[in-house]
Order: sequence, then C-alpha cells, then structure tokens
Amino acid sequence: MSDVDPTRRESAVDARLLEVLVCPLTKGPLEYDRLANEMISRKAGLAYPVRDGIPIMLPEEARHLDE
Repeated sequence: MSDVDPTRRESAVDARLLEVLVCPLTKGPLEYDRLANEMISRKAGLAYPVRDGIPIMLPEEARHLDE
C-alpha cells in the first residue's frame, strides 16, 4: 500500500532540479511554492505550474503573479 495521499495538491520536485532551474525569460532564480505547486519568477512576475513533479517552464503556461 502506498503512503501517497491522492488528495494532496503538492508534488515533490527534486531538490537538485530546483538548484539548476532558472526562469526561461529572465534567466533569474526561481522559488518553489509548495502550496500552490508553482515555480515563481519574481523578476518576470510569472508562476510556472508543476505537474506530476515536472516544472512546466513555458511562458505561455505560466500565470501572471498580479492575477
């Protein structure tokens, strides 16, 4: 039996991946928001979604932070 709760919105992102990922637009640092399950680029004002533990680093998929 698995210890994974299917109702949790969070999905783990590998810590090593977080160290090397940068915003594709600004090449600046990203912050991981576990609760929203997003990679945040403050410089670009974008939040990139994380789906099944995979950051979707496409600007057209990102949410604007002012929304």
